[in-house]
Amino acid sequence: MKRISIIAATLILASCSASTTDTSSSTSSTSGDSVTLTLLAHESFTPTEGIFAAFTEQTGIKVEIVRSGDAGELVTKAALTAGNPEGDVLWGVDNTLLSRALEADVFVAYETANTQFMSESVLADIPGHEVTPVDTGDVCINYDIAWFAEQKITPPLTLDALTNKNYANRLVVPSPLTSSPGLAFLMATIAEYGEDGWQEYWQSLRDNGVLVVDGWTEAYYTEFSGSSGKGDRPLVVSYSSSPPAEVLFADPPITDAVTAVASLTCFEQIEYAGILRGSKHVEEAKLLIDYLTDLAFQNDLPLTQFVFPVHSGATLPDAFTQFALRPENPLRLAADVIAKNRTAWLDEWTSIVLK
Repeated sequence: MKRISIIAATLILASCSASTTDTSSSTSSTSGDSVTLTLLAHESFTPTEGIFAAFTEQTGIKVEIVRSGDAGELVTKAALTAGNPEGDVLWGVDNTLLSRALEADVFVAYETANTQFMSESVLADIPGHEVTPVDTGDVCINYDIAWFAEQKITPPLTLDALTNKNYANRLVVPSPLTSSPGLAFLMATIAEYGEDGWQEYWQSLRDNGVLVVDGWTEAYYTEFSGSSGKGDRPLVVSYSSSPPAEVLFADPPITDAVTAVASLTCFEQIEYAGILRGSKHVEEAKLLIDYLTDLAFQNDLPLTQFVFPVHSGATLPDAFTQFALRPENPLRLAADVIAKNRTAWLDEWTSIVLK
């Protein structure tokens, strides 16, 4: 998910600190001297202000949030500082980036009791509990409803359709080299066409005028025609939960979604949090992982992060479920398959698309 989050990120972050936010206030402690945990997160991590006050009240532990770049940048930095981390807990590594973090031995294993409320599918890639699932989502093709209605063209609903000449020069995607959703989209094509067929598919996309940009923000807010940008591309790689964000943050208000999702193009993302190896506050960090996966925090996720909680007891607000799509059978790849092939796949993709 999130990671890399959706429209809410830009709007909420405008009123928040760009780099750090101390969201706790209590100094009482049930676990000894007062401790401040540093929670490293991607720039789209935007929980409700004050969400950690209850955690501080319960434990005496304060939480400082440090945001930096997108999920890919976050994991790269964590790998470079493994064993000597800049924080205590990291939020935002997803299943496309997980193998990179595990190879670098970034985390300390911990199994929270809240895993009993999670499905087997979100736990499948972490038998050693090196990290903990915190939310799920899907990276999918989003399209501009009004553009296709005006042009009297049926929007593409499958990956195959994107290579049709009707959609030439209409698709923008974030690069898998620098973007988590971009990497998820590449994985979607590999899951769909197999290790021997995805290369031809990307050649077809290139021939059909796909535009590749560095990150999701540029793709969605600058090049895509369906959001606040003035781009001319009505197709973009984004999230299955982008449409409700468009509705909830529209100015002036709207009641109908202006974007929609091609459900057969979706790739499942699972987002994790983990305790960073080298943290001086491992026991306190375990309590924070417990809090991130408990109901108070999980119920906050849909309308702040625009992702689905992993706790089976969490509730989804009507405003989210009305417009968010949850594909029945999203495309998937096992983390060990990604780990084995990621570097080679990215090299091949570069030679095909950026040559």
